[in-house]
Amino acid sequence: MTTDPLVVFTPSGKRGHFPIGTPILTAARQLGVDLDSVCGGRGICSKCQITPSYGEFPKHGVTVSEDALSEWNAVEQRYDDKRGLKPGRRLGCQASVQGDVVIDVPPESQVHRQVVRKAAAARAITMDPATRLYFVVVEEPDMHSPTGDLERLERALREQWKIDAITADLSLMSKLQPVLRKGKWEVTVAVHKGHKDNVARIVEIWPGLHEHGLYGLAIDLGSTTIAAHLTDLETGEVKASSGLMNPQIRFGEDLMSRVSYAMMNPGGDKEMTKAVREAINDLTTSIADEAGIDAALIVETVFVCNPVMHHLLLGLDPVELGQAPFALATSESMSLPAREMELTNMNPRALVYILPCIAGHVGADCAAVALSEEPGKSEDLVLIVDVGTNAEILLGNTHRVLACSSPTGPAFEGAQISSGQRAAPGAIERIEIDPVTKEPRFRVIGSENWSDEDGFDQDIATTGITGICGSGIIEAVAEMRIAGLLDESGLIGSAEQTGTPRCVPEGRTNSYLIHDASAEGGPRITVTQGDIRAIQLAKSALYAGARLLMDEMEVDRVDRVVLAGAFGAHISTKHAMVLGMIPDAPLDKVSSAGNAAGTGARIALCNIGSRAEIERVVREITKVETAIEPKFQDHFVAANAIPHKTDPFPELAQVVTLPAPSFNTGGGDDEKSGRRRRRRS
Repeated sequence: MTTDPLVVFTPSGKRGHFPIGTPILTAARQLGVDLDSVCGGRGICSKCQITPSYGEFPKHGVTVSEDALSEWNAVEQRYDDKRGLKPGRRLGCQASVQGDVVIDVPPESQVHRQVVRKAAAARAITMDPATRLYFVVVEEPDMHSPTGDLERLERALREQWKIDAITADLSLMSKLQPVLRKGKWEVTVAVHKGHKDNVARIVEIWPGLHEHGLYGLAIDLGSTTIAAHLTDLETGEVKASSGLMNPQIRFGEDLMSRVSYAMMNPGGDKEMTKAVREAINDLTTSIADEAGIDAALIVETVFVCNPVMHHLLLGLDPVELGQAPFALATSESMSLPAREMELTNMNPRALVYILPCIAGHVGADCAAVALSEEPGKSEDLVLIVDVGTNAEILLGNTHRVLACSSPTGPAFEGAQISSGQRAAPGAIERIEIDPVTKEPRFRVIGSENWSDEDGFDQDIATTGITGICGSGIIEAVAEMRIAGLLDESGLIGSAEQTGTPRCVPEGRTNSYLIHDASAEGGPRITVTQGDIRAIQLAKSALYAGARLLMDEMEVDRVDRVVLAGAFGAHISTKHAMVLGMIPDAPLDKVSSAGNAAGTGARIALCNIGSRAEIERVVREITKVETAIEPKFQDHFVAANAIPHKTDPFPELAQVVTLPAPSFNTGGGDDEKSGRRRRRRS
């Protein structure tokens, strides 16, 4: 067993042991980590910037000491003096391995930037924003009427727009008189009045008629990705959508890992808060640049997020969320100045609204899905599944709505998968396996062609084929089951059992080879037995959560299923059903809602009445706690089978025939241990 230090890269999740003195850039290249460099490691280009993390990392099984990397050297100092490095950053070509270490590769250091696939869906929204523009003519000062400029502006708003009372921050007051005089007493003001406010607040003021718009951000702050929609507050039009990886991934890929980091590392919660706030500031600047607007015109932001992200965004310790009874610091909605959250790359007087949480592990993101999809107004029984690292599940109709969360983990995002990666150009996102020849064909992000079609090689000439993302691994496992390469228990057959040399031995188990470019120095992309197990655990948690709600509702079938989230929008309903991710339903009754949480955030941004509505609705939703419900474990174990051990899935049987091979030839040590793991889980 090697004694070389362990290097773990995030967000890719790739890891390996390297001798002391190995440059981080070298380790990244050997593992196939997406770390940029154009200067050959001479410390000139700065493309290979990385961020090391220190402390206890239970998820990765390492303790990272302060001397895990070589000391800051003269090359890094020279670059920092000339161009500047963000605090905590190192150059991957200069920093070398000295001990176990966790290394985060920030988005700007990645060659293949992630495609954040939480695009804004077209949605008709009644515009009634909390922040509006008003053009007013203000009475000039008079020696015989000694009132202040603010008081005369207030009178103008009352007489011309029926706004009874206003207030203004000191920072606004400091520019009030110059702007009034520059505009010759004609000004445009941005006025904010929330649904609970008695007094309106002046957020910004411009001389004359302001015609450059007013904007807000709707942000879906997820465990893995942060997706933002820049929205015109006058028309509701989405001017730009952008996103990035949540930098907290380096502290733990799932929520409980981050809670553990906060528990085991004093000040760890503050580290994570700082990281996510800096990322939101960077995202604000980039999305404003993309839309070609001044970021100072962003005057309002609405956040939706799960409870752990909610606490870390607000700077609240999430430790209580890691243990029963999973108490929130607050479950109510929140309205506060953006500057209190150190969100500085927007208007200095911008306001933030955070939707209410439903319960300890069912957060504002689930509330946003409820606002968007309105299960409480559905005549038929609808199951809504927001698939992510932590799945949020709603089941309901006009009579009752239930909610729960289920810890699916990061496998659906491509993490913890041997050839897995985030969604980026070059990643396999769709796959089909011929049930006769067992040969695969696939599509990658960045190409509309399949791998066996003309034009595919030209499409991928720049990106290559780099790995497999979440939607790709789901379809791969489902296709392997359909093609008879995988039995009901999830065991991959050998070449002799399946009739294809693509099933190759790997230790005591087998893997299925999708693509091999190792002869040209490229990746060898396989689906391993370990990958199958990771997907089984994730999909079993998802299915068990849904079944738990169905038990509470006392039903065995639902009328329709809605898949929400970026993942839900990019996987076929057939493959989700074959895998057994969701309970059986007619395929034509399974649909995608896209980024429903993001849509809910946009609705709350553009319509203040919807804020009062969702605050009322969440009080009527019944929370089911999966962590303490005994039936959850029973459903979880049964759902390990593909598609399921006890559910017959009659609707699925009408559109696809699943073969019934059994590759368990007496239960080798590995398969026996696999069964023991499933029983324990």
